[in-house]
Amino acid sequence: MSSHDHDRAASPLQHHDSPKSAKKLASSEVDLHDVEDGHVEHPVGALPVPPVDRRKGGLHRALSARQVSMIAIAGTIGTGLFLGTGRSLAQGGPASMLLCYSIVGFIVYITLLLLGEMATQYPVAGSFNAYATRFFSPSYGFALSWNYWFNDAVSVASDLTAAQLVLQYWTTWHTWVISLIFWVFLVTVNAIHVRAYGELEYWLASLKVITVVVFIILGIVVNVGGNQEHHYIGGENWRIPGAPFVGGFGGFARVFVTASFAYGGTESLGITAGETKNPSRNMPRVVKFVFWRILLFYVLSILLMGLNVPYTYPGLSNKQTTTSPFTIVFQMAGSTVAGSFMNTVILTSVLSAGNHALFAGTRVLYGLATTTPAQAPAFFGRTTRSGVPLLALLATSSVSILCFGSSFIGSGELWGWLQNIVGVSNQIAWLSIGLASWKFRRAWIRQGRPLSEMKFRARWTWPWGPYFVVITVTALIIIQGWSSVIPEFSAVDFISFYIEIPVMIVMYLAWMIFKHPKPSSAHPSTPTEAAPVELTQQKPSVWRRIWGRIAYHDNVDVRTVDLRRDEHEEEPEDLLDDQKREAQLKGRWGWFWRVYYAVV
Repeated sequence: MSSHDHDRAASPLQHHDSPKSAKKLASSEVDLHDVEDGHVEHPVGALPVPPVDRRKGGLHRALSARQVSMIAIAGTIGTGLFLGTGRSLAQGGPASMLLCYSIVGFIVYITLLLLGEMATQYPVAGSFNAYATRFFSPSYGFALSWNYWFNDAVSVASDLTAAQLVLQYWTTWHTWVISLIFWVFLVTVNAIHVRAYGELEYWLASLKVITVVVFIILGIVVNVGGNQEHHYIGGENWRIPGAPFVGGFGGFARVFVTASFAYGGTESLGITAGETKNPSRNMPRVVKFVFWRILLFYVLSILLMGLNVPYTYPGLSNKQTTTSPFTIVFQMAGSTVAGSFMNTVILTSVLSAGNHALFAGTRVLYGLATTTPAQAPAFFGRTTRSGVPLLALLATSSVSILCFGSSFIGSGELWGWLQNIVGVSNQIAWLSIGLASWKFRRAWIRQGRPLSEMKFRARWTWPWGPYFVVITVTALIIIQGWSSVIPEFSAVDFISFYIEIPVMIVMYLAWMIFKHPKPSSAHPSTPTEAAPVELTQQKPSVWRRIWGRIAYHDNVDVRTVDLRRDEHEEEPEDLLDDQKREAQLKGRWGWFWRVYYAVV
């Protein structure tokens, strides 16, 4: 082993020593000089590491654990829960909705644990897109990144279209105006500073959480007779003709895509890792606790919706409009005023979901522009002094013009198509997290690194976690389009379910064939000095070159991929943050701080 290799192997054991800290500080100063002068060079396949606030360029680590937790909740409890459940109930019935949302919820929870392992070890911009590039295949990572950017951009359009549907509860006059106002507001907030985004998302998410808790309590009261008719509902809506499984297997399968749309956004936890304070501590906390809350909210809410709202409710879901089951239950409990209040809350949740999608899409495009080699034009990697990638923000928000097409198609139908597209894109993202985690874990074991060096490890998912995610998500993607083929073929529905799959394949093959990317574990081959000149100048035949391009693959070799590059090393402020938290938990008021951190 060379001295260079020995130093690299020993570094994890030394990073708490004071000499190492001094060396790291000096290294940071050199890196800063390089960044400012524009001379920094990254190894092939390197991931962009966002600088901290003291640097002039790049993203800023300004999101606290409090904000990251709420971002995860805000990105998931949104239009999918408040509006998408109406479509799910109408198409699949109460039992199909409860089963599908529970199944998808468990799959996404396992996926989140797998992502948490990688995001805690390598907290970088780009998240699972960057991990797919690094651990699985650069070409696949390229296709996935652009697919997920499009997913977030379309999600913004979907949320602005959902705002029109919510507004139709009061009026049908020029509902596109509210979409335009929301669009301007979202772009303005995201252009200020990441802290402005985080604080807005925190309070909007808090409002949504409170609303869901109130709905759960109110739904129980309504079901046992606390409604306008003073009628005990119980499980009678599960026994009406056609229920509880509406549309048979086709209706059941169709709910999977709306459930995937609803749960979409949890994977963006990894995207926020690049701007999270003390990611080695905060990311595991967020991953462990947030999703249990989300799953609890979803399962209880959906159970109460299915019990209280019949799938035959007028206007629940059709071409022109979609009505929220939340609004219906509030109406049953009180009056039109209560329904209007709930609708107002849903409107703010639409704003929150759009804010979250715009943030995530902007960061994905920034990651594409700053990775090596670049997978997007370099100008998308430019940031303002406050750390906002403004051009990436404008490009992501520009796709939202799709929402204004609702004037010609019908808001309900357009939103349904966008929901299908986003839902499938979410599933592709979860599948990719499983693939990246599979190769990441194999590389860790194959290279002999001890598991104790992992900053976070979901022990109970070893070794089956990645295989479970890949197999189950693939099954979801295949079966959910059943209703678009049987009993009769619907071209528009079929395209909305599966259009992203051939697009992904074409982008993957095109990047691999024309760009010939080298995986991060590969070393470029160069002719040796002793090689004869005539041999190095020989060109292969045309057919051999064609075959070389066709047969080429860029799968990452788990034996040689660099597992130490981009590992997060705690900054001095990170260590101070840990010491402060430990002192609070061990002090006289330790019980108070435990409750505070669990709730807030």
